[in-house]
Amino acid sequence: MTTPWGEYELARFPEDPRDRLRAWDAADTYLLRHLAESGTPLTGSVVIVGDRWGALTTALSERRPTQITDSHLAREATRSNLARAGAEESAVRLLTTQDPPPGRIDVLLVRVPKSLALLEDQLHRLAPGVHEGTVVIGTGMVKEIHTSTLHLFERILGPTRTSLAEKKARLIFCTPLQGIARRSNPWPYSYLLPDDVGPVSGRTVVNHAGVFCADRLDIGTRFFLGHLPRSRGAERVVDLGCGNGVVGTAMALANPEAEVLFADESFQAVASAEATYGANADGKAEFLVADGLEGVPSGSVDVVLNNPPFHSHQAMTDTTAWRMFSDARRALRPGGELWVVGNRHLGYHLKLRRLFGNSELVAGDAKFVILRAVKKDA
Repeated sequence: MTTPWGEYELARFPEDPRDRLRAWDAADTYLLRHLAESGTPLTGSVVIVGDRWGALTTALSERRPTQITDSHLAREATRSNLARAGAEESAVRLLTTQDPPPGRIDVLLVRVPKSLALLEDQLHRLAPGVHEGTVVIGTGMVKEIHTSTLHLFERILGPTRTSLAEKKARLIFCTPLQGIARRSNPWPYSYLLPDDVGPVSGRTVVNHAGVFCADRLDIGTRFFLGHLPRSRGAERVVDLGCGNGVVGTAMALANPEAEVLFADESFQAVASAEATYGANADGKAEFLVADGLEGVPSGSVDVVLNNPPFHSHQAMTDTTAWRMFSDARRALRPGGELWVVGNRHLGYHLKLRRLFGNSELVAGDAKFVILRAVKKDA
């Protein structure tokens, strides 16, 4: 990535030489170029929100910024890219969306997230630290910035305008106002489940901002809840890519002897899963923010339940699903089972057969399939 401060070799995390997706895009370089050409003072407390793979943080590391991210993968990519650039990790303060933000912010740089809810939550959380002299600049690709995006900046921080588009990227300029009348932060958000979804029927779900389908039960999960495996005795069950944790909570309610591990790379998701579980169950549970089942011992799990994502930001990819399936196979005991729900057209049965040597259709409808694969050997 070429910037006014030099060139940087960047990679996504985990690094994969077969991955052709870059660790930066035109929105990152547009913002960095603007900061240099406009002479924006990068002094005081510099906060970077939503940096996807650490491109902005790495380029601005000499300004000793604070990075705030919801993504474990983004944070690990930032660490790797800082090291690759020869920067000291101690020069950057790495926070998650679940950590208290800095009390004073002099420069706020926002990479607009895919989730409008996550942006809303973060702007509310950051607003107390913003003052009238704070420089606030957002960046994103044109297809990521909508009228609703601008309205959020304006409603929570102050008057907002946009730049001209360059290479399909756009900047957002916001002028903070003190004493602005803003609504309270609506996140986290809770709702009651319908009465026809098995053990979690009528139960409370808690969603932090940015979690997939945060205001309702998505149809894929609803289908999965109607066909979950029967769990008996002291089994170890994993809700992999747990989101708000409703699937793992259903398994815990169906079998109070089960130990359930909720795992996701999103800090918001794992916080949601912990809140959902806590509102409904009181058995043995663990909560893990990680890349897949990183750190989970091999051969230690009886059942893995998975609804894998097939997007990485705006790019459609099956890389994440493949890593999840591979990690599940490693973590499962011989005879252990991976249960997957996904859109019918994604063809997950082919990947499962390659990894496990088997794949059984448990249930299907016009849109979704539920597949079961059994680990045959050690």
